[in-house]
Amino acid sequence: MPSDPDSQQDNAPSPTEKKVEAAASGSALAMELPFTMVGAIAVGAAIGFFADRWLHTGHVLTIVLGALGFAAGVREVLRRLPG
Repeated sequence: MPSDPDSQQDNAPSPTEKKVEAAASGSALAMELPFTMVGAIAVGAAIGFFADRWLHTGHVLTIVLGALGFAAGVREVLRRLPG
């Protein structure tokens, strides 16, 4: 029965469980951030590359959009960092 005191369990995590959860969360974040950074740069540069080919503008848009991708990647990494 739900009103029995024996059926109610304490669901609060122990201090060890909190440490393990924090370490796992930090590790996941550390593995994710480089992909976020490289992905933003790659997408910007790829769009610039194809726009350059379409407009016959040399490598101007590749550099400009790659730099914008770098700025977006840095912004996203800083946004995701705790603190």
